[in-house]
Amino acid sequence: METQTKDLKINPKLVKELLVRFIREETHKVGMSRVVVGLSGGVDSALSAALAVEALGKENVLCVVLPHRTSSQDSLDDAKLFAEKFGVRTEIVDITPAADAIVAREPNMDNLRKGNIFSRTRMVILYDTSARERALVLGTSNKTEMLLGYGTIFGDMAHAINPIGDLYKTQVWQLAEFVGVPERIVKKKPSADLWAGQTDEQELGYTYEEIDKVLYLLVDQKMKIEEIVSGGFSSNIVKDMHGRIIRSQFKRTPPIIAKVGHRTINVDFRYLRDWGA
Repeated sequence: METQTKDLKINPKLVKELLVRFIREETHKVGMSRVVVGLSGGVDSALSAALAVEALGKENVLCVVLPHRTSSQDSLDDAKLFAEKFGVRTEIVDITPAADAIVAREPNMDNLRKGNIFSRTRMVILYDTSARERALVLGTSNKTEMLLGYGTIFGDMAHAINPIGDLYKTQVWQLAEFVGVPERIVKKKPSADLWAGQTDEQELGYTYEEIDKVLYLLVDQKMKIEEIVSGGFSSNIVKDMHGRIIRSQFKRTPPIIAKVGHRTINVDFRYLRDWGA
């Protein structure tokens, strides 16, 4: 089974060139020259920002750091570390007043709901900043997160274009190291930093290495659950990953529109790139 997951090892030089070209072309074709990135201090946003610097020049990349009063100081420090190394413009916007005003409606809400509010508050600020800057919002969600629905719809999963959405988390680490993202950021434990002590792998229940191998076999290799389990993987993780993919499909597609007319948007009218863009 290990030989079947060998493609999780990428050619970083080739992938970098492809993604840099993607950012440049997709930005320019809609008449833009700049992007806005929500810089969290984590590896995903750092990689997206680094690729954008290569594609558009550092003067055309604005990184917005969006801490909440409960955010880790390490996240803020790592965001600053990245910005200093790559020479990008940064703005720091404290989301505490806006987010806490919403949370105050129900002070006893759980961490998941609070995390969703923080994430969507950040995206409101990013999109408003993009309007001011005449820039596109650059996505920072990787393929692992998107397949599992491990993100907030209309929050961190929102974007105009996403250069890393077809890279599994373990591939993000490979490419981030190649493009020079600071080692401290690449090696740190992945966390959305939505509440104190939160880590991705603790929440998911498995390591990203385990998850990515299973997802690759399920999605890229189109293997059945029984085949993967017979290859040596635990049935628990395989069934869990399969179920998460199915349950989170609504996060990966545009909102469903009831069909009334002859040609309905996203049903039988899908020519997103055929109308001059």
